[in-house]
Amino acid sequence: MQIKTTAVLTLTAILALTGCETMTETQRNTALGVGVGALAGAGIAKATGGKAGKGALIGAAVGGVGTYIWSASMERQRQELEAATRGTGVTVSRTSDNQLKLAIPSDISFDSNSAYIKSQFRPVLDSFVTSLRRNPNTHVIVVGHTDSTGGAHINDPLSLNRANATRDYIFSQVRGPRIQTEGRGAREPVASNDSAWGRAKNRRVEVFVAAVQ
Repeated sequence: MQIKTTAVLTLTAILALTGCETMTETQRNTALGVGVGALAGAGIAKATGGKAGKGALIGAAVGGVGTYIWSASMERQRQELEAATRGTGVTVSRTSDNQLKLAIPSDISFDSNSAYIKSQFRPVLDSFVTSLRRNPNTHVIVVGHTDSTGGAHINDPLSLNRANATRDYIFSQVRGPRIQTEGRGAREPVASNDSAWGRAKNRRVEVFVAAVQ
């Protein structure tokens, strides 16, 4: 009963709070993370013989860690990278959950069916490396994407190889930032794969930079 009394009531209260219209999307996500973390923490504590209430508190703290902050440093990075990549086709933006996003199109990053970095991509990454040197305490995620040509057995490893190649180029010049890579194949298109133009749009690399609160 203790796990239900402690953790479930915690999640119930938080779900009620997230219904508040004045909360931002980031605040809602954080609150939900706290609630889910509370349930998970309580369950783990109960299963391992610990106190469910204490586990819920620990879980709540862990669940809330995923909140990103948009600081003056992050805004400065955005402006610097936007200026450095102007005219290259790269878009630099702030996401709804306060991450800095660089979307790098295929015409400057990778040829079709290739994970070899093009020469036009290197100056963009050099600018990013300069930004990382000034802001070493950020978390970086590099995500590779492909078009729908070929099956998942080709596209999934190809998209991951592109992300890894991008990471390796960054690591060849700077050490310190934590860089995670993901390959999402053709599962997240931004355009129709029915045309050559759309397929080119879908063959891309996205770099996300976040400061964790």
